[in-house]
Amino acid sequence: MKQADLIRCAAQRGERLGKSQVSQYVSGKTVPRRDVMRLLADILSVDAAWLAGADMQGACAKGAGAGKAASSGGRASARREAARRGPSSRDSAHVASQAAAPVPSSSVSQRSIPMREFKKSSKLDNVLYDVRGPVADEAARMESEGLRILKLNIGNPAPFGFRTPDEVVTDMRQQLPECEGYSDSRGLFSARKAIMQYAQLKGLPNVGMDDIYTGNGVSELIQLCMNALLDTGDEILIPSPDYPLWTACATLAGGTPVHYICDEEAEWNPDLADLESKVTSATKAIVIINPNNPTGAVYPREVLEQIVEIARKHQLMIFSDEIYDRLCMDGIEHVSIASLAPDLPCVTFSGLSKSHMIAGYRIGWMILSGNKRCMRDFVLGVNMLSNMRLCSNVPAQSIVQTALGGHQSVKGYVAPGGRVYEQRNYVYEALNAIPGITAVKPKAAFYIFPKMDVERFNITDDEQFALDLLHEKRILITRGGGFNWGKPDHFRIVYLPRMGILREALDDLADFFEHYRQN
Repeated sequence: MKQADLIRCAAQRGERLGKSQVSQYVSGKTVPRRDVMRLLADILSVDAAWLAGADMQGACAKGAGAGKAASSGGRASARREAARRGPSSRDSAHVASQAAAPVPSSSVSQRSIPMREFKKSSKLDNVLYDVRGPVADEAARMESEGLRILKLNIGNPAPFGFRTPDEVVTDMRQQLPECEGYSDSRGLFSARKAIMQYAQLKGLPNVGMDDIYTGNGVSELIQLCMNALLDTGDEILIPSPDYPLWTACATLAGGTPVHYICDEEAEWNPDLADLESKVTSATKAIVIINPNNPTGAVYPREVLEQIVEIARKHQLMIFSDEIYDRLCMDGIEHVSIASLAPDLPCVTFSGLSKSHMIAGYRIGWMILSGNKRCMRDFVLGVNMLSNMRLCSNVPAQSIVQTALGGHQSVKGYVAPGGRVYEQRNYVYEALNAIPGITAVKPKAAFYIFPKMDVERFNITDDEQFALDLLHEKRILITRGGGFNWGKPDHFRIVYLPRMGILREALDDLADFFEHYRQN
């Protein structure tokens, strides 16, 4: 603090200090009057008695003349230094402490109290998302050290050479100037119109423009629906294995996920007896994932009809995740369960992430169909939450009409000779050729969910198995437990890499299982 700062601070308090006065005080030639001393002490945030040297008077009475002079000179020097540098100076603070000046207790207490720790919400205690979980974190750490990891853990087409159709990219580029503002919270008219027409082709009943909502991927819409529907303690039936976001979102919404078994011996179709046995008075809805992730199953019409009967009998909503409906193989026709349930409240989810290989664009949708009278209040909740997020990604919405109405390049991938089709066949055969490994042939999507002989490999912890595989072969997979499968005997492989990479990966996997025994 300069002398001019003292003069300015005094003026701000309605007092007057002259420049020559301050200079004489600092030099020690003049001692300020009592009222001026109080003013200076207030400006400097120090004790007025200390600044005046009152604490020295007792020492003067007791000490010798030489001691008095030395002491007085030292204190005067300290006072001049305090006035020159101001309270923010380290020297000023040091002189004050040496003179035993009182330190405000608030400063001491603030420094002595440690900052509180901020912990994650307890709502996350039972939330699981191992597709990007601890094993993936370890893979990221290894990559940071320069190691190359083959990622067979996530269905992301772009890194494996699957390209967005040129027409879609061109249309988005041309429409970008018109996509700078918010859209309607449900989505662009053109996008919802194209989705409505697609719903009509799939046979979904009683669907209008206001029954369609676009989202930043299906993931956002799943979370939105769970928050709109579930109260604390409400139960919702979810398949096991599942796509783990369903269980996570139901848990975060305060609901209780209840898992029904999908039967590996029945080509991973739902065990209907197990499903119905888990319905209680608290059950609100059934979730189906069809085509299924992680198993690749496609549910036949007769299975869907029986699920509809269970929902009808127990007055349940149906949520159907159909993001892979355009990736069916072997001539299998996908049937939307909502087309079989015109009298039930149904919500159907789909999008372009997988069918058009544009996972990064983040464009999905949900369609409300069937009996909408009984879900009017649910729709109010959906509208509220949809409005709160304003709208979904507008540039991605702008290409929905082109994507759904144009050439469906995905058909070439899943037809005989197509890349996804041939890679599916190879992975299925290669896995079943490994002693101790069996797998059901997927009918859709790009995942396979093989089973391990846990007795042969002494596996009791599937996360440890995934880590062991990662460390030894640098292959990243997702353990079965990551899909809410109750036993440590499965894992999921994504078969998107090109054939040469897949062959190398399956050779490494066979070599790993040849000697692997979990400790």
